[in-house]
Amino acid sequence: MKQIPMRLLLRITSIFSIFALILLCSCRELEPENGPGSVKWGDRTVKSATLDSLMSGETYLSVYSQIYSSKEKRTHNLTATVSVRNTNNLDSVYIEKVEYYNTAGKLIKSFINQPVFISPMETIEIVLSEDVLKGGTGANFLFYWKKKDRTPEPFFEALMISTSGQQGISFTTQGRQIK
Repeated sequence: MKQIPMRLLLRITSIFSIFALILLCSCRELEPENGPGSVKWGDRTVKSATLDSLMSGETYLSVYSQIYSSKEKRTHNLTATVSVRNTNNLDSVYIEKVEYYNTAGKLIKSFINQPVFISPMETIEIVLSEDVLKGGTGANFLFYWKKKDRTPEPFFEALMISTSGQQGISFTTQGRQIK
């Protein structure tokens, strides 16, 4: 058997080490600039009296913290990003209440204490982390909102995603106006 010269072996090892280091550094998770889902609700509050003359509505949005995987007893955890979008480029829309319920219909969390505004063409997000499983396989949100008469209602959407190794899953749901 022929031996590999030591100099060549060191060169190959160095190249491999540099490649591995570059690969590891490129895989690190980047820190978001503003932190995902870090809506500062207190900075968006408006007085309730301001909204008295506006049209009101309610929207239901299904969200999945988990989905079944191969059998009923096995679930796969998901991260959910809930987007609330103002599709109007002139007027703000207002969210009076945001409620998050679990599969059994039990209220898990209310996100705001007083009405907040969403500026024209703005999107605000609520992020439900993959490790928070309180919602279960049938979680949902109720949004109570107000808008001017000719302004389109806000658009509600959820994106659920998870990755494990080389496997990934993602899907969306859209809100449905119920009132």
